[in-house]
Amino acid sequence: MTRWFEDIVIDEEFALGDHTFTQDEIIRFATQYDPQYFHIDPELAKESHFGGLIASGWHTVSIGHRKMVDALDAEAERLRAEGRSPGVSGPSPGVNSMEFKAPVRPGDTVSYQLVVTSKRPSNSLPGWGLLINRLTAVNQRDELVYQAEIVGFSKLRDYRMPLGVRLMLMLAKVPGMARILQRGS
Repeated sequence: MTRWFEDIVIDEEFALGDHTFTQDEIIRFATQYDPQYFHIDPELAKESHFGGLIASGWHTVSIGHRKMVDALDAEAERLRAEGRSPGVSGPSPGVNSMEFKAPVRPGDTVSYQLVVTSKRPSNSLPGWGLLINRLTAVNQRDELVYQAEIVGFSKLRDYRMPLGVRLMLMLAKVPGMARILQRGS
């Protein structure tokens, strides 16, 4: 998120944009990253349980991730244009769940959306908050094709490290002090 942790509103919806999957793109992606016959060979794919060529789930995920990153960059620019300071986003510690609900076929236009479903201060990274996000993708027939619950970090705006922690960090920088501090623990 490019908003400060304190500014993130639970259940606010962020439209990330649409993408139309073409046959050539599906084959190109799958040839490089997921070369299963139902992703790369239109004729053989007709004999699969999908009944035709489909995009790799990883292709669907990759497009959605790119849409998410682009939308976050646009949100940061919007905040700057308003004279506000965008927040600082961190890495993702993981994905809690991921489901491919319906195949994406050539010509399908998929719309992606992100919603922060919950947040809490991080227990392991002082000064950061943990966000639980739901990423969904629906096709032009309003069928859910993909959904995931992804976790991300967002920096707290007003965090001030406790004095004891700051002192320990400063002491650890003094030559030889790190060894003394380690022996004491």
